[in-house]
Amino acid sequence: MKWLEFLVYAILVFFAALMLQITMQYVPVSRDAAFLGIKATAVSYSYYLPVFYIHVYTSMFALLGGMFQFSPLLRREFPQWHRSAGKMYIVVILLLSGPSGFIMSIHANGGWSSQIAFILLSVLWWWFTYKAYVSVRRRDFEAHRRFMIRSYALTLSAISLRLFKMWMTEIWHPNPMDAYKTVAWLGWTLNLLVAECIIRFRLPLKHQTFKHQ
Repeated sequence: MKWLEFLVYAILVFFAALMLQITMQYVPVSRDAAFLGIKATAVSYSYYLPVFYIHVYTSMFALLGGMFQFSPLLRREFPQWHRSAGKMYIVVILLLSGPSGFIMSIHANGGWSSQIAFILLSVLWWWFTYKAYVSVRRRDFEAHRRFMIRSYALTLSAISLRLFKMWMTEIWHPNPMDAYKTVAWLGWTLNLLVAECIIRFRLPLKHQTFKHQ
C-alpha cells in the first residue's frame, strides 16, 4: 500500500500548491482582490475584510498541517513531528479558520441555500476538530483518528469545491450562481461521505503500531 499512500500525498501536494497560488492572489491585502471583487456588500461591513483575510491566510496552514497526519510511517518514526503539526492544525481551525469561516458563511453568495451549506460546513469542521482534540487528550486514539479524518475531509472542501465548480462549468455550462449554489453543498458533503466510508472500511487502529503516543 506504500505506492497508494505516495500517490495520495503527491495529489495532495499538487492541490496544496494550487491553493497556495490562489492564496497569493490576496497578497498584499486589497478590498477588491479576486473573489472580493464580487463581495462589495459584505466588504462594506467593517469586520468582513479582517475575517476574510484571517480565513484565507490561516486555512493554508490547516491544509498543510493536516496533510501528513495520517501517515503510519510518520506517526511511528516521527511522533513529535506528528504531534506538533497536529497541534498547529487544531489551534488554527478552532481559533482562527473555523470561526472566521462561520462569519464568512453568513455572507455567502447565492442566498439562504448557500449560506446554510457553508454554515453547516464551518460548524461541523470546528466540531469534528474539537472532538479530535478532546479524544487525543483522553488518549482515545481510535476516536481521535475518526474525527481527524472527518475534519480533514472538510478541510479539503476548499479544493473539492473549486474542482466541482470547474467541472460543472466545463461540462454543463450552468448559470454561474446556480453552479455556486450546487457546489456549496457538493463541495463538502461528498468529502464527508468518503470520510465515513474510510472510517467504516479501513483496518482498525488497534492493528497499527505507534511509538511514544
